[in-house]
Amino acid sequence: MILRRSRERVEVEQRVGPAVVRLDRRTKDLTKRLQPGDIAVIRHADIDRVSAEALVACRPAAVVNAHRSVSGRYPNLGPGIIVAAGIPLVDDAGEELFDGRLTEGEEYVLEDGVLLSGDEAVARGTVQTAGTVEKATKAAEAGMGEVLTDFVDNTIEYIRKDSDLLADDFEVPLVRTSFTGRHALIVVRGYHYKEDLAMLATYIREHRPVLIGVDGGADAIMEAGLTPHMIVGDMDSVSDAALTSGAELVVHAYRDGRAPGVERLTELGLDCVKFPASGTSEDIAMLLADDKGAELIVAVGTHDTLIEFLDKGRKGMASTFLTRLRVGSKLIDAKGVSLLYRQRIGAWQLVLLAVAGLVALGAALAATAAGQTLLGLVMAQLDGFFQWVSSLFGGGAADPVSLAPPASETPSATAIAHPRGLSHP
Repeated sequence: MILRRSRERVEVEQRVGPAVVRLDRRTKDLTKRLQPGDIAVIRHADIDRVSAEALVACRPAAVVNAHRSVSGRYPNLGPGIIVAAGIPLVDDAGEELFDGRLTEGEEYVLEDGVLLSGDEAVARGTVQTAGTVEKATKAAEAGMGEVLTDFVDNTIEYIRKDSDLLADDFEVPLVRTSFTGRHALIVVRGYHYKEDLAMLATYIREHRPVLIGVDGGADAIMEAGLTPHMIVGDMDSVSDAALTSGAELVVHAYRDGRAPGVERLTELGLDCVKFPASGTSEDIAMLLADDKGAELIVAVGTHDTLIEFLDKGRKGMASTFLTRLRVGSKLIDAKGVSLLYRQRIGAWQLVLLAVAGLVALGAALAATAAGQTLLGLVMAQLDGFFQWVSSLFGGGAADPVSLAPPASETPSATAIAHPRGLSHP
């Protein structure tokens, strides 16, 4: 709850509630049912940016984290986003929160980091402020050298033991969607995906790329007023509306062929293609587009910086790094497209612009007496020209074009000489 703003920092109340508690070990699952004014109870070490933005969008009264929101492993941005939004954040409240001590849907009070049920303290944590979050983030930045070393070691280990992404016999399944000679636009519900899609509206309209939604990215495509051609993922965070939109469904399966997402599609009566591979659903979407002949792959909301890789977790970031090596220069971020792309003006657009200008000019001329006289002269000239052209195609000899009136209407020489009708003597 926002009380006041001082020095660009939002102050929050120390007491929240009574308010309904919603809890889930997976933050992305909690945000699906979290309502404004609820107390969100999560189990999320190192809250990432995407999760924090999703929580803030739900407008909870407070967030209570069973783990530490900034562990110091790397400078994650999520806690700062929550605190800056004026939402109280309580850290390290303990795993006991998920052992039956809380009942979802019941009302609790949060006061000075203590979660109360009546007068009984259910859990106790550390209240985070803008100052404490900033201090923890700076301390984490100091350890980035070790993080980089871990990143390299983890990637090498992944290549040795788990990765099939660089293998020569890596197989991509057959799909009905055609990519040959087309661009592919892959949408992930990640960083700034809404803004990126809005910036690409003209590009999408003119190039008509294959639209691929990675799980919830399919809903993002539909929110933008578009229809996905393909949905790739484990199908756990995509709506039924997106699944039944007519898009081709590619289920990300484990390397041994197990695909938990198929069960949901079967219940909906939908067909799908299984894609067994290591890595993330984001990775296999890129690999599929590359293998099927996409000329260019444009990524929306995907991860491309070290901090974003770390937000995904070390296991995920290794496969993402390798995927980018395999796809190569064909992959470009949406922001790059918006900066480089310039809207082209088509011939029909120029014709319509010219016609609109002529109509406006004609209306202006018709509104004045001088303009009406000018229009009459122009129309008379055009009428004579069209008569001359008609006589050419009619096979007869063309008469000289004249603007003089017919002979029957031409005054006689006598009348001209004597306009008052006087005769010779």
